[in-house]
Amino acid sequence: MSRIVMKFGGTSVADLARIRHAARHVQREVKAGNQIAVVVSAMAGVTNQLVEWCNEASPLHEAREYDAVVSTGEQVSAGLLAIVLQDMGISARSFTGWQVPITTTERHGAARITDVESADLDKRLSDGQVCVITGFQGISPSGRITTLGRGGSDTSAVALAAAVEADRCDIYTDVDGGYTTDPRIAPKAQRLSRISFEEMLELASLGAKVLQTRSVELAMAKGVRLAVRSSFDDPQGPQTAPDGSNSGVPGTLVCDEDEIMEKQIVSGVTLVKSEAKITIRSVKDRPGVAASVFGALAEQQIVVDMIVQNVSDDGRQTDITFTVPDSEYEKAMAAVRGNGERFEYASISGAKGCAKISVVGVGMRSHAGVASSMFSALAEKGINIQLITTSEIKTSVLIDEEYAELAVRALHTYYGLDKEED
Repeated sequence: MSRIVMKFGGTSVADLARIRHAARHVQREVKAGNQIAVVVSAMAGVTNQLVEWCNEASPLHEAREYDAVVSTGEQVSAGLLAIVLQDMGISARSFTGWQVPITTTERHGAARITDVESADLDKRLSDGQVCVITGFQGISPSGRITTLGRGGSDTSAVALAAAVEADRCDIYTDVDGGYTTDPRIAPKAQRLSRISFEEMLELASLGAKVLQTRSVELAMAKGVRLAVRSSFDDPQGPQTAPDGSNSGVPGTLVCDEDEIMEKQIVSGVTLVKSEAKITIRSVKDRPGVAASVFGALAEQQIVVDMIVQNVSDDGRQTDITFTVPDSEYEKAMAAVRGNGERFEYASISGAKGCAKISVVGVGMRSHAGVASSMFSALAEKGINIQLITTSEIKTSVLIDEEYAELAVRALHTYYGLDKEED
């Protein structure tokens, strides 16, 4: 018997038919003798509608009332799923975040979870009751409903799994796991049976949309094993843990690196399009100059990605190059030009239409030459590299966007990630 938290996203509970399908997944686990808690998102499109109504009611609405409105979507999903489960003869009860309670900070719209009171849930799970809990929400110290912001339901599920000491947290979504790259770009992309927390965290931060970065961070910190599974699979099909061991159902297990026997040098290739590159030349190099440059961008809420700094031989000047989304290019250029009194520079130049390609793998720690082989693979395809950044398990390059998909396919093949032909 295992204790499992099952999380269903918006597309998985989009209507009553999908909710019934999700309920059959829950029923399967209950019949297997497992203790089950379920976390649900709002039905697809509902949260967007609620946000729109708040904005229509008043563009300057109060954040506390915003949370009171947008949190209702998950309550509908939880109640309906509990009703369906009860109709199937399964003992089930729905709970809102404040009923658990899931305690959060006071920051409405983007709260952080501070505690989960698990005593009541523990007893109910041990008694065989399925607890259906609203994701995305909690309660502040002052007793107000709060919402967790983007990726909130995944984060709720991981926090609950940690609190009730679940054996696994299954994230059910509209894909059947994590892949070595986007199958729409590289048709031979492989589904990963296992991937480490660190690799998934890097992939999520680099544009892979299987899991939210925030939930992976929490899972890694709390040691919660995650499984990415498709809610569209047949609930009655052959089922085992989605870790590649005799599994009849696709899925990807996200776990500690120690659980992975043979580590790939490269586990995945990611692509982020619509990047812009900006270079500030001959900046007077003195303590605090970088803080001044990026402080000016931060004041305009501009998210900076890759950063490279080159100091002149005499140490008096430096060139600073960084990337921002294409949509923020003009705003970023204006922010730099409008802050000339904070840092001196000779010129500024930039261009839109770039793409960031990254290779990720824990095996890079123990294998030399991964970066150089990446550069060679791109050179063989005639692809010029504009910018390079690295970390312990990642190498990223900036290239022209027109070569982006070619680069992904070339690297995917170069590192042996293509599926073998039958």
